[in-house]
Amino acid sequence: MSGHSKWANIKNKKGKQDAIRGKIFTKIGKEIAVAVKEGGSSPESNTRLRDAIAKAKANNMPSDNITRAIKKAAGELGAVNYEEIVYEGYGPGGTAVIVNALTDNRNRTASEVRHAFDKFGGNLGTTGCVSFMFEKKGLIVVEKSDEIDEDDLMMSALDIGAEDFSSEEDVYEIITSPEDFSKVREELEAKGITFVSAEVSMLPSTTTKIEGDDLVKFLKMLDKFDDDEDVQGYWHNAEFDEE
Repeated sequence: MSGHSKWANIKNKKGKQDAIRGKIFTKIGKEIAVAVKEGGSSPESNTRLRDAIAKAKANNMPSDNITRAIKKAAGELGAVNYEEIVYEGYGPGGTAVIVNALTDNRNRTASEVRHAFDKFGGNLGTTGCVSFMFEKKGLIVVEKSDEIDEDDLMMSALDIGAEDFSSEEDVYEIITSPEDFSKVREELEAKGITFVSAEVSMLPSTTTKIEGDDLVKFLKMLDKFDDDEDVQGYWHNAEFDEE
């Protein structure tokens, strides 16, 4: 599963940037809203809400913000209604890209996503045009530290039900099936493990090497997606030198 590691590391580093922290909180707030709408406002009985709260905590979202987002979604602070939409397309250099959005205006979001693809040498495709190149998996990322023993973490994760474990440059990556993701995350959390990120992701089965102008355009396209508050996340199969 090593093909996804560059993507995961880059995404996590971008996620830590203070400049986009406010946007991250807004996006996680939307995830909480959808989770509450689907399964209610009690984390004890709503797995998706528990996962969204864990993601919020991994991104250092204040508890007051989390509570306010739950109350807002439950109708206590005004009604919210978001639609989940997945877009697929090709980025510069023939890269495959999947964009996940939560929106209250389908036309606006489709226009913005299409513009991001077009502006930087890609094109928005039809449903299914690239998703066959990805596999849906739970991805839990743990930062390396002296307090964490690699063998202990690996054995704990695999015993709980993880499918795969890998040691990357500065993080450990734990892969699960989508069905076992919540269980593995919760049991690791109960053992005192904290996460850089923990979410169900689309991991590429193959990667496409890009460099030069294609790489520059590709990174600008990702920045455009990051700036769009309707875009919750994106996945791609690009492989490139992080420097």
